[in-house]
Amino acid sequence: MTLKPTAQDKFSFGLWTIGWQAQDQFGGPTRKPLDTVEAIHKLAELGAYGLTFHDDDLFAFGSTDVERRHQIDRTKQALAETGIIIPMITTNLFSHPVFKDGGFTSNDRDVRRFALRKVLRNLDLAAEMGAKTFVMWGGREGAEYDHAKDIQGAIARYREGVNLLTQYVIDRGYDIKFAIEPKPNEPRGDILLPTVGHAMAFINTLEHPELVGLNPETGHEQMAGLNFTAGIAQALDHGKLFHIDLNGQRGVKFDQDLVFGHGDLFNAFTLVDLLEFGGPNGGRAYEGPRHFDYKPSRTEDYEGVWASAAANMRMYLLLKERAAAFRADPEVKAALAAARVDGVKTPTLNPGEGYAELLADRSSYEDFDADSYFNGKGFNFVHLNQLAVEHLMGAR
Repeated sequence: MTLKPTAQDKFSFGLWTIGWQAQDQFGGPTRKPLDTVEAIHKLAELGAYGLTFHDDDLFAFGSTDVERRHQIDRTKQALAETGIIIPMITTNLFSHPVFKDGGFTSNDRDVRRFALRKVLRNLDLAAEMGAKTFVMWGGREGAEYDHAKDIQGAIARYREGVNLLTQYVIDRGYDIKFAIEPKPNEPRGDILLPTVGHAMAFINTLEHPELVGLNPETGHEQMAGLNFTAGIAQALDHGKLFHIDLNGQRGVKFDQDLVFGHGDLFNAFTLVDLLEFGGPNGGRAYEGPRHFDYKPSRTEDYEGVWASAAANMRMYLLLKERAAAFRADPEVKAALAAARVDGVKTPTLNPGEGYAELLADRSSYEDFDADSYFNGKGFNFVHLNQLAVEHLMGAR
């Protein structure tokens, strides 16, 4: 397996990641702005296939139509020159002071209307650029104080907004689907739709749930103390993994946005194993972009920025190589069998069996030897996990 990225790997980067000027709450920028055209050419050189952006990444908030068109045309020219594509676009509803109480769920009705108009305009741009996915991260959709936000009312307004947007793409004939990006907190004290589970429940209440899925992010689920691989597996089970954001996170703290694999390495390993080899027949479970939503460390100059971009892709490919070796190992196959991992795929009920037949089956209860599981019939999970760790370490 080659460690040189190609377009077939579907690696993409947000313009806001490589272009982050490294400012934070305690200090200003440490890097100059990055030109979009330069970013596109450099990503192509590194082996990426896609660039994503917010509207305000491409042109400043409040830009004139002429200024917008100039930046759009420059970007399209660079895309044509390099073969880089735009698989996803999103809208910035969090930076400008007007969104200090959110966009879709602001207590101010005028702000909500302005936010929807901003997104509608950006949907037109997404269609022009050929993007197939439109991500919605509600970073300001929340509150710090319980009495400051009517949560049920805010959810209703969220639903109203998403319903409007899905109807818009239907009526315009756009080949675009939406992906909600959950996050538990930061910048708001509490953010609405904080986890994969919350977002999936919300999607089921929409007028066009078939057009709305998820864009889970590694750090966001881990910030809530959750297992990212498990969340992705559930999203796949629901057919709702429309996009994915990969980065690194070390525990329950602020959103670190480290290079992928530079946080919880073992969970990154199991995630890549799932995405690449977790399909029904042992093939890819997910066909979309492998999108890196990280922040190059504030300590780095642009040489370090591009080194970190390359590191994301190399980490993914290394983990893919390790996962392939893990799956091919005969001892691992034996350990999986001993752990009865495939056993959960067998239906608990026999064909045509219902509760009446189950109640009549004495072998399932009256004659079942439950005591044999005391001091016996272990599941061998520790051995299986040890083999996984050894493969991750390159010891096998």
